[in-house]
Amino acid sequence: MRKLIRIQTNRTLSAIGPIGILLLSVAYFPALAADAEKSPPVKIAVFDFELEDVSAAASLPGETVADSTRLKDVTSEARRVLAQSGRYSLIDVSRVDAKPVTEKSLRNCNGCENSIALQLGAEQSFVGVLRRVTQTEYYVLVQISDARTGKVLNQQAAAFSGGDDAWASGVRMLLRHGVLASAN
Repeated sequence: MRKLIRIQTNRTLSAIGPIGILLLSVAYFPALAADAEKSPPVKIAVFDFELEDVSAAASLPGETVADSTRLKDVTSEARRVLAQSGRYSLIDVSRVDAKPVTEKSLRNCNGCENSIALQLGAEQSFVGVLRRVTQTEYYVLVQISDARTGKVLNQQAAAFSGGDDAWASGVRMLLRHGVLASAN
């Protein structure tokens, strides 16, 4: 009788074996997916936002002090949102003295930001533009590119209203609901 029970137990284990393995596999795959999502953050060079003023006030020469302050706030907000996402590790761009960076003309340099980002040790570059259409309407345009190849990885644009004081909020919304949402 003892031998019979042993045989039945072995049969039961052999029948449960594949099911047990399957259950363990199903339980293990989400852990693998979670590990894949926890890949190291991408090193990104987030350059200062640039203003493209196409409003009626654009005839006035240069950026105003208020515009410069708002653009600094916008850039700080973009860096904060990207860093807090956990997907990106920010590379310091504050000491870059390349002409397109200092003149805030990266949007017109045909991808020169990528070589600058690569020299800084970044894997990706980020260029942002605020296009003011009227005093209460503006567009936020952002582009993330591979610093090695120059390939555009993500390009987003959105229209907002609310005046100059709302710029940082518009950037935050575009990054959270556009850039970061599209990377999922």
